[in-house]
Amino acid sequence: MTVADTHTIAGATADAIALDNTYAAHNYSPLPVVASHARGAWITDVEGRRYLDCLAAYSAVNFGHHNDEIVATAHRQLDAVTLVSRAFHSDRLGPFCAALAGLCGKDMVLPMNSGAEAVESGLKVARKWGADVKGVPAGMANIIVADNNFHGRTISIVSFSSDTTARGGFGPFTPGFRSVPFGDVDAVAAAIDENTVAVLIEPIQGEAGIIVPPDDYLPRLRQVCTQRNVLLIADEIQSGLARIGHTFACDHWGVVPDVYLLGKALGGGVVPLSAVVADRDILGVLHPGEHGSTFGGNPLAAAIGSTVVGILRRGEFQSRSAELGLHLHARLRSLIGRGVLAVRGMGLWAGVDIDPRLGTGKQLSLALAERGVLVKDTHGSTLRFAPPLVITSDEIDWAVEQFACVLAAAG
Repeated sequence: MTVADTHTIAGATADAIALDNTYAAHNYSPLPVVASHARGAWITDVEGRRYLDCLAAYSAVNFGHHNDEIVATAHRQLDAVTLVSRAFHSDRLGPFCAALAGLCGKDMVLPMNSGAEAVESGLKVARKWGADVKGVPAGMANIIVADNNFHGRTISIVSFSSDTTARGGFGPFTPGFRSVPFGDVDAVAAAIDENTVAVLIEPIQGEAGIIVPPDDYLPRLRQVCTQRNVLLIADEIQSGLARIGHTFACDHWGVVPDVYLLGKALGGGVVPLSAVVADRDILGVLHPGEHGSTFGGNPLAAAIGSTVVGILRRGEFQSRSAELGLHLHARLRSLIGRGVLAVRGMGLWAGVDIDPRLGTGKQLSLALAERGVLVKDTHGSTLRFAPPLVITSDEIDWAVEQFACVLAAAG
C-alpha cells in the first residue's frame, strides 16, 4: 500500500496556488501549503491551519521564525538606511565584517547575498589566488569537488553537479572541475596536480541526504591540502551556524578550513546574506573592479548579520542543537524497522531513508503535512528533518509521533 496524495486544495489555498502556477516559473514543486505568518517553529497558512516547520527554509531559519532580536534589528535599520551600494561606505558594513571575521578566526569578509553567490565568489577567489600566489598558468586552474555535492544552481556550479536534473539542457558548462567520491581522501590526493588551487566540500552533504563523512575525512583532507598548497574551502551554508551543535560543522572534527562559505541563517531568516571568509593572503587577491555586488553587504543585511553573529557568540543555539539533536535522532531511530530504513545526521539535522514500498518521499511529505508537520523529500525516498533550533523536546516528540502514524498508515 502507498500513501496517496489526499491533500484537498480549496478556498484561499487553491486561489494562492493557482496564482503561483500561472505567473511564477515552475522551478520548484512545493507542498500545497500557503504560509501566511510564522513564529518560532510554527507556520500558519492562509486558512488558519498551523504546521510545525521541520525544514526551517533549508536552515535559513535556524533561529526561529520572527526571532524577536533579529526582527528588532531589522526594524531599527529600516528606519535608518537600507542600501547605498558599495560605491559608498556604510556605518554597518565594517562592524559586521569585523564581527564575522572574529567568529571565524579569519582576517577578512567578502559579503554577498545568496549562498550560490558565495560559492561562485569562493571559486573566483580560489582561481585568482592560484594565479597570483601559487603561480598557476592562466586558464589552467582546477578545483576538486565531491560527487553528489550541492552548492547551488548557477551555470558554473551545475557544471560539477552529479544531479542530471540540474544539468540537463543547461550546457555548455564551465571547465576546470574534478569530482571524486565524498569521504575519500585518497581520491582527492590522487586528483591534485600542480594546477589544483582548491578542494571544495560540504563538511556534511545536505541535499544528498545528510551524508556524514568518516571521522578521519576532514582532518586528513586538511593535512593533504596543507601539504600540497591547495586551499580547503568549506561550504557551511547549510551545515553551519549552529545547525549540528557547533558554530560550524568543521568544528566537530577540529578542522579549520582556509575559506568558509556562509549563507542562509546568516541573514536571520529575514534577508539574503552570504559571505566568503578567509585570511588576508587569500581574500587580499581581490582588487577594485574584479568582483562586486550592488546589494552585497548592504546596511540592512549587515545590521542583521551583526546581530546573528552576536547570537552565535552566546552559544545558546549550539547547545540547543546538540542536546535536542540527540533526542531527535533517538526518536527517529526508534522507527527503524517500522518503515524507516536508516537515520543519518548530527544535531538538529537528520536524513531519514524510507522503505520505498511505503511510497515516495514526496508522498510521505504530503501525508505529514496533512498531520501538521512540514518536511521535504530528497533523492526519492529520503526525508530531511531540519527544524528551527527553537523547537522544543515536546514538539520533537509530537512530530515523530505524527511521522509514526504516517508510516503505520502506509504499511
